[in-house]
Amino acid sequence: MALGTIVALGAGAVGTVVAAPLVVSALGFTATGIAAGSVASSMMSAAAVANGGGVVAGGAVAVLQSIGAAGLSVGGQAALAASGAAVSGVTQWLVSSVTS
Repeated sequence: MALGTIVALGAGAVGTVVAAPLVVSALGFTATGIAAGSVASSMMSAAAVANGGGVVAGGAVAVLQSIGAAGLSVGGQAALAASGAAVSGVTQWLVSSVTS
């Protein structure tokens, strides 16, 4: 495996795990709850309307709020790292295929 590929995989894995909590917080899913006027509040409103007034346990809004409040679990970090590495690896492969 080429050094460039190894670097891309590592950067994708680490970058995704580091960026995810920042992105979730920027959307409005915070440790103190959903921020008023945020993307998160719009998502929660839409989910509540679609589900008769409640937010489904295990749904996107609930999972994102859990991440915003408590952070990522070890399993969540592993899943994001694998996804980030896969996307970076494919991107690196595509770029190297075009430039070769």
